[in-house]
Amino acid sequence: MNPYAGLGGSVALKGSDGSHTRDQAMRLGAQPRALDRMHRALAPLQGAAVELYGYAGDMGQAAVSELTLPFHVIGAAATNPSGDADTRQLAVALQAQGVDLIVFAGGDGTARIVADAIGTRVPVMGVPAGVKIHSGVYAITPEAAGRVLLNLAQGHWAPLVDAEVRDIDEAAFRQGRVRARHYADMRVPLEDDAIQQVKNAGAAVDELAQLDVAAEVVERMDDDTLYLLGPGSTTRAVMSELGLEATLLGVDIVHSGQCIVADATERDILNAMASHSGPTVMIVTAIGGQGHILGRGNQQFSPQIVRQVARQNLWVIATTEKLKTLAGRPLWVDTNDPQLDMQLVGLMPVICGYHQEVLYPVGGEHVAG
Repeated sequence: MNPYAGLGGSVALKGSDGSHTRDQAMRLGAQPRALDRMHRALAPLQGAAVELYGYAGDMGQAAVSELTLPFHVIGAAATNPSGDADTRQLAVALQAQGVDLIVFAGGDGTARIVADAIGTRVPVMGVPAGVKIHSGVYAITPEAAGRVLLNLAQGHWAPLVDAEVRDIDEAAFRQGRVRARHYADMRVPLEDDAIQQVKNAGAAVDELAQLDVAAEVVERMDDDTLYLLGPGSTTRAVMSELGLEATLLGVDIVHSGQCIVADATERDILNAMASHSGPTVMIVTAIGGQGHILGRGNQQFSPQIVRQVARQNLWVIATTEKLKTLAGRPLWVDTNDPQLDMQLVGLMPVICGYHQEVLYPVGGEHVAG
């Protein structure tokens, strides 16, 4: 487990890879979330006939401290705080232990390290906890991961398939383009409604359709409302239509046709909302191929912010071509608050063109209790 995965999301650092970024995120007040998300994924296994293995402390044992699950400590991180080398060594140790399945929490950076260590030799299940999650080795939510794990523990079979491990192409990113690059494959138990698809970053972008969406959004905007625009090429088209520069992979705050905060953190958004007397609208787009609208690359939109904005002021924008890449799968939310996620489930309007809107389902895992 990477206990620092996703640390940079709420403070707009775009990721948590490397000790410098991790330390910077901590100084900015970011709170680790990987332990809680791994806990949620493992909780359904209570009472099942399973044996868990991992490192002591935050790299495994802490995630089961409040669960009645047998856990075998097979070592500990060599460094404190733990780093990439510890993740790699743990993956190798788990393979040597002869485990049936390696469950890891993190993002694309963590998936790359695990893939480097074990390749396709041991099946894996990724619990999404990072900022950027383009890879196809992760479940759509921690609860979805738990459902797959419980099915396996109860003796149900699942086909093993090779899934892509992807990460941001840094060369393209420096040129202002967001492109996920294929680095390796790992084997995952396939359940179509639980395992996320690889982000469809290679599909042709229908720029004219994006312009139609942007024109519709701008026509709906007024000077009394505060607008929070999340990352994505479609939201960037809205900023372009307004004549404003958009932040690559970030959240921009717009009021009265002006960008008042660029690359906003969670705290920036909360401060802007607190000082604004009118309504607030959040504008997000779906990740092509995956369908996530919250919880992937836009963790600045924390549960507290989403609750304050309210469901009716959540504007989802996506071209019809992007919706087609979902092949009938729903949109997904993973705010790190399961109860809030369930409140967002159901049919939601999606702006898909100029004066064009469709009702599209938002899916979610059922929350026990």
